[in-house]
Amino acid sequence: MCIGMAPPPNAPWPHPPIAREGWPFLAAALLAALLTHAWAGWAWALPLWLIALFVLQFFRDPARPAPVGADLVLSPADGRIVAVGKCEDPWLEREALKISVFMNVFNVHSNRAPVDGEVKGRWYNPGSFVNADLDKASTENERNALWLRTEAGQDVTCVQVAGLIARRILCYVEPGARLRRGERYGFIRFGSRVDVYLPPDARARVALGDKVKASRDVLAQL
Repeated sequence: MCIGMAPPPNAPWPHPPIAREGWPFLAAALLAALLTHAWAGWAWALPLWLIALFVLQFFRDPARPAPVGADLVLSPADGRIVAVGKCEDPWLEREALKISVFMNVFNVHSNRAPVDGEVKGRWYNPGSFVNADLDKASTENERNALWLRTEAGQDVTCVQVAGLIARRILCYVEPGARLRRGERYGFIRFGSRVDVYLPPDARARVALGDKVKASRDVLAQL
């Protein structure tokens, strides 16, 4: 199979290098730093400038080209692989290959579609906020699941999972929408993970501990 690179897909709204979800936080941080700097000097303002810098890096949202290949499953998030193995898909109640990506606070938190497909279902479950690095986060934490069906009829479940300090899962698509690989569909604020459930015969292309980038790196082949 020959793998090339496709240009980034168009998003349904403008996406500058800083995600729109971060604009209020960045504006507040910059305003606080500027006012403190003006009234009290740089020494007092330095911690606030550092906070503004952290907010800026957290909400960065770079455009990325996606590898070309109809059977490729791309990473839906930046981070580290913390699970690869067979398990039960709790959403579609089937045997599946599960691959999980853990995002720390220094990763890009924009979530992107792992495959081309139609959104067949969406489920939201409230929950707790245990460390997203732990496997029990997949069943205990707040989570939002998307069921995607590819043109070849294969089912992929992509689950946004809140983390220890994450307090908001954002998802912008509903059943009936069509997503392209690499298209932005959601965001998780301040630490989290994304679980991907694939058909059991899918072949993993990553291993535990690997670091991946959303849209750019391949998790598996269908």
